[in-house]
Amino acid sequence: MASNQEISRKRKINGQDFPSPRLFPQSPQQEKEDSENDLLALSLSSFPHQSSCKPTTSQHQPPPPQTQPPSLWQSLPWPQPPVASPQISPAAPLSFFTNPPAIMIPSETVSSQFTSGAARTGTAGGGPSRGRARRSSNSQYSSREGKSEMVQPQYPWATNRRATVYSLSYLLSKQIHSISGDVQCKRCERQYSMEYDLRQKFIEIGTFIAENKSLMHDRAPKIWMNPTLPTCRFCEQENSVKPIIADKKKSINWLFLLLGQLLGCCALEQLKYFCKHTKNHRTGAKDRVLYLTYLGLCKQ
Repeated sequence: MASNQEISRKRKINGQDFPSPRLFPQSPQQEKEDSENDLLALSLSSFPHQSSCKPTTSQHQPPPPQTQPPSLWQSLPWPQPPVASPQISPAAPLSFFTNPPAIMIPSETVSSQFTSGAARTGTAGGGPSRGRARRSSNSQYSSREGKSEMVQPQYPWATNRRATVYSLSYLLSKQIHSISGDVQCKRCERQYSMEYDLRQKFIEIGTFIAENKSLMHDRAPKIWMNPTLPTCRFCEQENSVKPIIADKKKSINWLFLLLGQLLGCCALEQLKYFCKHTKNHRTGAKDRVLYLTYLGLCKQ
């Protein structure tokens, strides 16, 4: 009886069910066999074994989490980034490993060799090298004729540069108040010298330009193109005294012609000479070049 209680206690520990009660009493030999079978079952149950039955899941499982619908920004058809394929570099040629590394030459040596080679090429070709800076047409013109921009001043109010005079303030500071020039009467052909007041005549010309510049349209007016000549001092002939213009352009009395408004008596080539040496546009009709001559002298 004690052995049966011990067997039932061990069965409870191992989680086994109790055997069903026997309806008929057993013989001592059967009880002995049953006890041996129970001991064998206990000895086998001491080793771990895998249960053949699967764990039963509860009937009431929690509901799966609800997923939110994608937003409008996420639902847009965004382009997939391109898959970068690995760049397989070509195998290096055999010469890369066999040839020795190149010797680095200083940049100064290369530039000097290139410059000397370009100079030899330009000399052999008979033309100037492209690296040379282009000289202006005025400098080429002067060097071609052998003339220099520097000349001997012909008048106290003229500078040592061609077609250039001193400013009004400079002349007044040097006590130069009158400008003289040679004229000749067309009727009696008498030659004499005339003078103009520097300040008075300059203000008169400046006022005329300021009042009529908008109407000139970069063209000299008729009063400049066909100026009214002075009256002869000897024969008193009106509109008969013309200025004597030097044959050499470097000796032209530009300031005297400006103050007397007699620049229209100059030829077109003489006016172009002035515009050339004062860096003004010198192409076009005479009224255009004469207009530039008046303004150029007033600005000096």
